[in-house]
Amino acid sequence: MMNSKEIINETIKKYRCFHNPSLARLYKFAGYNSIEWASEGIYLRDIDGKSYIDCAGGYGVFSLGHRHPEVIQAVKEQLDKMAMSSKLFFSRPLADLCELLAEITPGDLTFSFLCNSGAEAVEGALKIARLATGKTRVISAINAFHGMGVSGKTGLKKEDKPLVYIPFGDIEALEETINEHTAALILEPIQGEGGIIVPPDDYWPSIRKICTERNILLIADEVQTGLGRTGKMFAVDHYGVVPDIMTVAKALGGGVIPTGAFIAKPHVWNCFKSDPLIHTSTFGGSPLACVAAIKTIEILKRDRLPEKAAVRGEYFLNKLVVLKNIYPEVIHSVRGRGLLIGVELAKEGIGGALIPALVRRGVTAGYTLNMPRVIRFEPPLIITEEEIDKVIVILEEAIKEAKKTLSI
Repeated sequence: MMNSKEIINETIKKYRCFHNPSLARLYKFAGYNSIEWASEGIYLRDIDGKSYIDCAGGYGVFSLGHRHPEVIQAVKEQLDKMAMSSKLFFSRPLADLCELLAEITPGDLTFSFLCNSGAEAVEGALKIARLATGKTRVISAINAFHGMGVSGKTGLKKEDKPLVYIPFGDIEALEETINEHTAALILEPIQGEGGIIVPPDDYWPSIRKICTERNILLIADEVQTGLGRTGKMFAVDHYGVVPDIMTVAKALGGGVIPTGAFIAKPHVWNCFKSDPLIHTSTFGGSPLACVAAIKTIEILKRDRLPEKAAVRGEYFLNKLVVLKNIYPEVIHSVRGRGLLIGVELAKEGIGGALIPALVRRGVTAGYTLNMPRVIRFEPPLIITEEEIDKVIVILEEAIKEAKKTLSI
């Protein structure tokens, strides 16, 4: 029987030989060079039994924490009846979830298509936007991340292409970019991988007005921000805006079953009239995923987790501001909304020392793919102030170690 060290080494070797050699190097560089073994609540545990406060939170997946017992129980009960849908008969869990999504989403967002991930939700949203408008051109934002080719990491802007990128938060750039071929604008309410960028308060009301006047569809990508993360059920709720299409995923499955959805207004859904199977999914809307999502929404509402995220997020941000003021040579700025928080470091390279120092002390944090200077904290919405205090103490210790390592 192999010991834990042998299992870790063999696993890393298999990543290098059969999965993704570069990812194996990245994990080791970031200090995540063990094997995740078990989890519960806000904690991860590795193969050696070491516990970590999970402030990466699966990039928004674990809003309820890990292995929430009520979601687990709902899935187990459904598993005893039916695991996968035949797609030949009506599905009661699917119908119930779609009704619930119509209830909690803003305005007249009514009809839902269920899929398996945020990337699939975005793909479907773009497809029906083009079908509904008869146009092909889509506008996104530079440094956006939507899980598809529409993501704006490259920052390219070519007017004759079906995908066009503009600066996030720039109203004038949007107005100049829309033309007769534009079908939709897709944006994250708060950019995640772009560095936790919170737009001005008037940005979303302004783009809603422009999209209506120019007759293009507004798609809100709430895959990361949705379901309580920012202190409201959906981030667009902060601005009183109703998009034409909304995408959700990550937290929707309660951290137990992967699931996603896009939800649209009735006039957009008319594209299904002539062909109800114009967009389909073999595995989307499985009974297991639906009951997990239903229970997740019930818990979010019952336990008032969006409201708690607002309070705990403000508490966390205030604590981080204190550290920023003490260590300006390490932390340039902190920002966010609710429990979607970004810490922008004073220069690139600090994160390479800071995150491993955090991991060694039992706290996880995430990089942002499109803004390397920013690390992010997205803990479960059930985190307490006492647990936040522990994270802050550990973060300060990690900052001191990083300063010494880098001679800052």
